Amino acid sequence: MPEHPRNLALRVVTRPNDTNHYGTVFGGVILAYIDQAGYVEARRHGAFTWVTASVERVDFEAPVGVGDVVSFYARTVRIGRTSLTVEIEVESERVESGRVARVTGATMTLVALDEHCRPTPILPEGADGSKP
Repeated sequence: MPEHPRNLALRVVTRPNDTNHYGTVFGGVILAYIDQAGYVEARRHGAFTWVTASVERVDFEAPVGVGDVVSFYARTVRIGRTSLTVEIEVESERVESGRVARVTGATMTLVALDEHCRPTPILPEGADGSKP
């Protein structure tokens, strides 16, 4: 399968209420945005109810400050029968300098659900080359 391009899935400006007592953005705030960015990428593959099944290890490489513009880039790396895997890259544009720093990255798996909240095929039967 050819690699999908990296897409800008989400861009946010951080606010004072996003920060901890050190003045940097809570890791949990970034994790919530990673989850949203994964959904945005999954949605490109169909109008399903998408749920997060897993998020692999997330290591923070740089802090995010108030007023930074944080960009979440997503790329689909695997499409399965009912799930897909998305890589998320997070970058922060510093409010003071405009310099861009890598913040973190994550790999997540999302599952497509039908109207009964059961996993459902992403591609029409046989569209992925499999036999019905």
